[in-house]
Amino acid sequence: MIEIRDKQIVIDGQPRLLISGEVHYFRLQRSEWDDRILKLMAAGGNTVASYIPWLCHELESGEIDLDGHTRPELDLGAFIDLCAEHGMYFFARPGPFIMAEMKNEGIPYRLYEDHPEIVPIGWDGEPAPVRTLDYLAPAFLNAVREWYSHVIPLIASRQVDRGGNVIALQLDNEIGMLSWVTNSPDLTDFVLADFRKWIISHDGREAVAVVYGPDVDDDSTFARMARSPSEAIAASLMRDLGRYMRDRFARYVTELRRYAEKFGISGIPYIVNIHGTEAGGGASFPIGISQLYRSYTQAPGYLAGSDHYLGDLTSVNAPDLYLMNAFMEAVNRPEQPLTSVEFEAGEGDYGGSMGTRLDPAAADFKLRLSIAQGNRLINYYLFTGGVNYRLDRETGDGNDRISFTGERHGVNAPINPEGVENYTLPRLARTNRMLGSLAAYVATAAEERDGIAVGFIPDYWMTESVYPGSSVMGDIADNLKRHRFGGPGGVMARALMHLTYRYSGVNIQDDPLDIGATPMLALASARYMDAGLQQRLVDWLREGGKLFLHGEGPLFDMLGQPCTILIDALGLEHVGMRWADHRYFLSVNADGWAAPRPELRVGFAQTFRPLSEGTLFRVYGVDEACGFDIAVGEGRVIVVTAEIPADLDFFGKAFAALGAEPGLTHDHQPNGIFLTSAVTPDGARFIHALNFDGVDKAIHIRDRGVPLFEGRTVTLRRRDGAMLPVNLDLGDVRVAWSTAEIVERRDQGITLRLTGDCDAVSLVTHHTIVVSPNHEIAEQDDGVVVTSRIRGAGDELLNIDWV
Repeated sequence: MIEIRDKQIVIDGQPRLLISGEVHYFRLQRSEWDDRILKLMAAGGNTVASYIPWLCHELESGEIDLDGHTRPELDLGAFIDLCAEHGMYFFARPGPFIMAEMKNEGIPYRLYEDHPEIVPIGWDGEPAPVRTLDYLAPAFLNAVREWYSHVIPLIASRQVDRGGNVIALQLDNEIGMLSWVTNSPDLTDFVLADFRKWIISHDGREAVAVVYGPDVDDDSTFARMARSPSEAIAASLMRDLGRYMRDRFARYVTELRRYAEKFGISGIPYIVNIHGTEAGGGASFPIGISQLYRSYTQAPGYLAGSDHYLGDLTSVNAPDLYLMNAFMEAVNRPEQPLTSVEFEAGEGDYGGSMGTRLDPAAADFKLRLSIAQGNRLINYYLFTGGVNYRLDRETGDGNDRISFTGERHGVNAPINPEGVENYTLPRLARTNRMLGSLAAYVATAAEERDGIAVGFIPDYWMTESVYPGSSVMGDIADNLKRHRFGGPGGVMARALMHLTYRYSGVNIQDDPLDIGATPMLALASARYMDAGLQQRLVDWLREGGKLFLHGEGPLFDMLGQPCTILIDALGLEHVGMRWADHRYFLSVNADGWAAPRPELRVGFAQTFRPLSEGTLFRVYGVDEACGFDIAVGEGRVIVVTAEIPADLDFFGKAFAALGAEPGLTHDHQPNGIFLTSAVTPDGARFIHALNFDGVDKAIHIRDRGVPLFEGRTVTLRRRDGAMLPVNLDLGDVRVAWSTAEIVERRDQGITLRLTGDCDAVSLVTHHTIVVSPNHEIAEQDDGVVVTSRIRGAGDELLNIDWV
């Protein structure tokens, strides 16, 4: 039995950490299956994942081959059983859409040919530029039900509670992603008729008629308006279409779950994965959260799985990953843990052009950071490459293969199509094995926080459908994009990480703001904000809330109507906007407690009349201000309405003034080091430290001002990290602290991975430590301190044994 509780995945009563690798059985010869599973096991994996391609398993005749009678590599049951023979769990991903670089996104050709009415059209009635379909079209759902009737019983019979190894089922894949990336919403007659009924049922016919006109009851008239919206309805359509699609996706997921349960699935989690990273960053990732959070929070039994494609993880984009995970947690149900079901691994050269070559630290850093934040399932996509065989039909598309990637697929994966390991695997495997040795603890550890939360407003990311001919939609979307995660939002996130703040995310749009749960809020604000949310923030402030607002003060609601509830409560008088350009070097000077500091160049400034008290930044050369410290009732606001640089001194003072201090600190120059910690219910702690830079760093870590590790040096090697235990109970031995991470736990000993010149571990035990020329032993009242004589550079190991 599998339970989702307390942000844990509990299998047969034990919390589990699932380290998974994507192995596409259908892209491998059957004789290669065993080799790839063994390689995943050797790399520290305990779970195999695979998409299950409808396109491959349904033959041209309409017959379904799941037992390999036409192609041996299609014997799905045999592959799942082979994983079980090796003691590996299985994570099943049967679509119907799987993407997976497949043609038609994994959907049989016949659906497009037999049912052209379910192929979406978009703005102005233009055909959709990608191979997607209407998720709720009856013809599509009938075909999906038939596909599930074949594949689901095979999966269900192998669930863990039935003696098998299947631990999760993914429903579809990246729902809504294709429409977003092409800015081409599904606007078929069927969808728009449903959309019209939906908004009438939610908002009332009279209210809808006020916006869309008296002909709102006519499907054809409404369809013409929606496909080619006038400026008069543009803002309302963007909002209403986004809300409707959230609901439509949730209904689709509900329908897929109903089919899965009808054909035998029960007692395992259903996973809905979130798309959205692009260009090596996470600025667009919350679009996927916005589209899908109603789908995976609508009932118990779901998990949200992220797609992480961030390339190299550096101090530039690591704050993106931290913020992505925080925003996922902000909308999750209380019991839902974080998971990642497409976790980028390998060298990143997807096209085989030698145009990308990721550092071996890339996946390792992403793994360490995600585990620190509470991810319980990591699925490496891809773990092994393979071969795309030719379809039975001639498609005339240049190669007739199942995928658009050519013959070889997954050339950048840690294991290439021929089964050869690449340079990225050893580093990743090292950390996997370390996590596996401590999985019983890591699977329950929860990140500790510093009393600061970053506000998440789902509607700020509801920009996946913007009519190209609308300046109204474009202005709203552009302003939201400028602030929410990019410019000010991104600067704020980077400042928080470099200052070693451990923060959470909070959904301030849908959830109540509570002083006890959220004493301080950091918020990237646009000039648009819902009136109800503005009022909620004002009420929270008056009750004692502390707010750091960066970006623009809201002047309009989400439909572009004037709305200054928050600005009025702050007592600010708006003046205008100033923009830097190649001839105007917009600059601001510090005032009040923000001074003295050098003049700051800024990209833009939303300006207000200076206050007699509390002004923090003034625009050079004019009587206008863009930074303030203001009391509101029992609360306090520090607001910066300019795109200032990441001035860590200012941000640190501002957060401290609002009552938030970083609990974990270090004595190195702050840039380039990430620190956080996680604690288990039994009180064991892990200090997670990452050095993003290409130079070694020797640091001393303090916890609320108290030295950790008895004040000893912790050495972080270049582009490396460490997970350092504190108060870790191993049974009859307790690790009080260690300046090196434990990579192996044995009945009568442990192994440390050394990074420093003289790493040490404090052991509380009545056992006798076995003497070794590789370490020194110093007795203490309740145990010993063992100090390494081996100088560690990151790969050296020290075995400590006891009797």
